[in-house]
Amino acid sequence: MASKKTTRRGFASGDRRDFSGEALVKLGEAQEEIQWLLGRGYRIGPAVDFIGSHYQLSSRQRTALQRACSSSKLRKRRLSRLLQPEAACGGCMHIDGFNLVITLEVALSGSLLILGSDGVLRDLAGLRGTYFLIDQTEKALSLIGKTFRELSVPEAVFYLDAPVSNSGRLKSRILEHASGWGMPVKVELVPNSDVVLSGMERVVTGDSVILDRCTSWFNLSRKIVADNIRDAWIVDLEDKKITATD
Repeated sequence: MASKKTTRRGFASGDRRDFSGEALVKLGEAQEEIQWLLGRGYRIGPAVDFIGSHYQLSSRQRTALQRACSSSKLRKRRLSRLLQPEAACGGCMHIDGFNLVITLEVALSGSLLILGSDGVLRDLAGLRGTYFLIDQTEKALSLIGKTFRELSVPEAVFYLDAPVSNSGRLKSRILEHASGWGMPVKVELVPNSDVVLSGMERVVTGDSVILDRCTSWFNLSRKIVADNIRDAWIVDLEDKKITATD
């Protein structure tokens, strides 16, 4: 078995400061203004840069906003293609492997997750071509298998980006776990999972690029977190109940 590092996936020491209290109130205001701009045709990058500079936000806060925000047009389009969990038994799931596993690892590590305006959980871990198995990887894969059994998923294919380090090791661990799931599971190492999954149906991902191009998708990471990781740290910047004392 590959060695695993004991670490907190996606952890940054300044997150409690940058995503609580007054900072959280400021981020909520920034998100509202960014989405106003998106609704008027501005691109996400320039909109985040403009509003982020106005509020003097850190690079990590700006990344969070970029992952949280989407125009109302994109949200409606994504949600129109969202499949409910009960549809999971109707065919093969096509899974953005790194996206799903890392989101769960972050949740299990107690690190920050951002709830996007489209209802998708997104992390700030930043893969950047480097991945390693950690102590939470095993638990993440166990929760995926548990959820597959509960939803009676008949078949699944995981797609992993081959250029990312240790993609082969993660493939081996997925297949080892899947041997006990009672269903056919394949793991494909591909040059670019975004390209492969774009245009597919029954996709599992939180990647905005794929969500805008696939024909149907499951919000599986949010369901797994909601059902099994009750103490996950999730920040919803659209929560109007946020106050400076939170």
